[in-house]
Amino acid sequence: MIKTASQQGTSVILGHTQVTSAKESPGGQDGNTPTQDASFTETCLRANQVLARIGDKWTLLVVMTLAGGPRRFSELKRSIDGVSQRMLTLTLRGLERDGLVHRKAYGTVPPRVDYALTPLGRSLREPVEELGAWALAHADTVEAARRAFDAAEPSEER
Repeated sequence: MIKTASQQGTSVILGHTQVTSAKESPGGQDGNTPTQDASFTETCLRANQVLARIGDKWTLLVVMTLAGGPRRFSELKRSIDGVSQRMLTLTLRGLERDGLVHRKAYGTVPPRVDYALTPLGRSLREPVEELGAWALAHADTVEAARRAFDAAEPSEER
């Protein structure tokens, strides 16, 4: 069973910070034209849309659960601790829309629906495992940094 930390209303939204100075001067101090900056921004926004899906609270748990093979909705719900039926439905629809999950409905009584990763969804497994390994390897360091930050005197710079 996959466990999650109890986090109400948590979502990850990645943003874009423009680093160039094209708006300050017509050609930009770094030689970039405003068109290049717009292209860079557009590229960041496109990546952000994909990363927002992957960074969703339930997506990685669903992907890693389906990495073991196709599952029925009820199996997924039982395997992912804390996910509501509504959130699992929304997550699966989003993953299906993005081409990461395939939904197959059978015309049986009672109805049967299986979910499986597409080749694109399976290609996400390795980077997710690497990210998870990084998180576990650095969890103690991150926790120590949090404790130090929380123990520090509040400053005006924060």
